[in-house]
Amino acid sequence: MTIIPSVDLSDFISGDAEKKQQFVNAIGKAYEEIGFVALKGHFLNDALVEKLYTEVKNFFSLPVETKQKYEIPGIGGQRGYVSFGKESAKGKKEGDLKEFWHFGQYVENNEKLEKEYPANVIVEELPEFNKVGKETYKMLEKTAKYVLRALALHLGLEETYFDNYILNGNSILRPIHYPPITQEPKDAVRAAAHGDINLITLLMGAQGRGLQVQNHKGEWIDAIAEPDELMINVGDMLSRHTNNKLKSTIHRVINPPRELWGTSRYSIPFFMHPISDMKLNVLDACIDENNPKAFDDITAGEFLTERLIELGLIKK
Repeated sequence: MTIIPSVDLSDFISGDAEKKQQFVNAIGKAYEEIGFVALKGHFLNDALVEKLYTEVKNFFSLPVETKQKYEIPGIGGQRGYVSFGKESAKGKKEGDLKEFWHFGQYVENNEKLEKEYPANVIVEELPEFNKVGKETYKMLEKTAKYVLRALALHLGLEETYFDNYILNGNSILRPIHYPPITQEPKDAVRAAAHGDINLITLLMGAQGRGLQVQNHKGEWIDAIAEPDELMINVGDMLSRHTNNKLKSTIHRVINPPRELWGTSRYSIPFFMHPISDMKLNVLDACIDENNPKAFDDITAGEFLTERLIELGLIKK
């Protein structure tokens, strides 16, 4: 496959059984073959997107010392600010050429999870920043819920199989700033080749060239969304849970050509995580004589901790 398929979520929620099944078939096929789709018909509107980008650019334009006061020690970067070059891809020593922010879950009616998750960090200098971040978080979480319902049907599960696992899940909204490149970056890129940790990722800001996906032949192909599309991919948790039936695809963000080094790039992924107690044990329906069980049993929380250590965000 050399292009990213496009699907429309409004087909799935249309009430038309035939359109709904066509959506399930299309997204299931795409995730088995390349692990990415471009999705129209999501729950973000243009006004909200515009407000979010304004607030994100305002935040990253703040003085470094102001941003750094929102970098919270001891929580593995799960909330607030993470400074430039702090994160690296699994197995790579060079830090990525980016800085980012994390909005986390807004827990409803669950004291246990309120204690488990770090609190969201409030930016005093920008009164609208946290409000717009929360609104965007909720709309992307809602979009992700319906995508996972479609995937549940594709896997032969109850449509609402994932619902209780993602309710109050440990999901993250990550506005990223790739600053202008001011010197030869040696081996560093804006985001080195990696797979995502979570169930699925919904990416805003894939409209320009930069994001690349590695297909099954090992070829890097550009993943460029239309203005009204989100790019959505399978993460390692879902790939593991489905015994690699749904593919978590390696992807990267390449550096721009030299003439564009002076420009910033912004992208905003939403990483859909389940609650930590979810068992990622391989689904029985995804095991057969040609596809024996490929992974040991593990919970989502245990898997996340493993990966945050590998990324350098948690120190052993």
